[in-house]
Amino acid sequence: MTVTTSQARDPWIVRPRLNPGATFRLFCFPYAGVGASVFRTWPQAFPSHVELVMMQPPGREGRWSETPLTRAVDIAAAAAQAVRPFLGVPYAFYGHSLGALVSFELTRLLRRQGLPGPRHLFASAHRAPQLPNPHPAMRDLPDGEFVDQICTQYGGIPQAVLDNRDLLELMLPCLRADFRAYETYEYVDEAPLACPITTFGGRGDRRVSEFEVRAWQRQTAGEFRTEMFAGDHFFLQDWRDALVASMMRDLRGVRATALGR
Repeated sequence: MTVTTSQARDPWIVRPRLNPGATFRLFCFPYAGVGASVFRTWPQAFPSHVELVMMQPPGREGRWSETPLTRAVDIAAAAAQAVRPFLGVPYAFYGHSLGALVSFELTRLLRRQGLPGPRHLFASAHRAPQLPNPHPAMRDLPDGEFVDQICTQYGGIPQAVLDNRDLLELMLPCLRADFRAYETYEYVDEAPLACPITTFGGRGDRRVSEFEVRAWQRQTAGEFRTEMFAGDHFFLQDWRDALVASMMRDLRGVRATALGR
């Protein structure tokens, strides 16, 4: 993945396809334990007027040596500082799993700071934030049991990582930090967001039900819709093209509004 000048200034920001003429930006927030590379094939799937900005939280990929954050609100606060220089054009947030929760808290934080908010929020593979976590805590399990539970309930650790003990041990601190952020999250009631929200879910997801995905409707005063895909918690990988097409249907309307059409 190409390192850009903006990325060199702020390790949060990865822009693989610099586009000074872009009229819209999409900020993408990864799920637990991974970074910007999970979106490495996405830029080619979007039209040229949309610039993708991939978010790289501390403690993963190029930031392995940094201490990962352990609270969703702290991740959102750090991300807010990183995105501020890039809010000059209309934009949207996409977050998957923990990334959905972070992008939601970031949207509320930007509103409190009086900064331009996203024109659309895409929340993928995460229950609505006001719903309690129905699952037993995993963050403090012994390493072996912790990894086993992730594989059983999510299936999200590649076999190549499981077979490489050194790489797995490198990932564990970040995974534990992210699960702590997810499991200790405390929802604070605020006014619904003004921007529309679209939520995505996997019909085979063992962790997030369709009911929980649809419950995001409470968080917006604007339009809302849900789309379910055939897949598990990580449906974004096998269903990338369908997911991007679904997002673009929403973004075309947002872009037309932004241009005053």
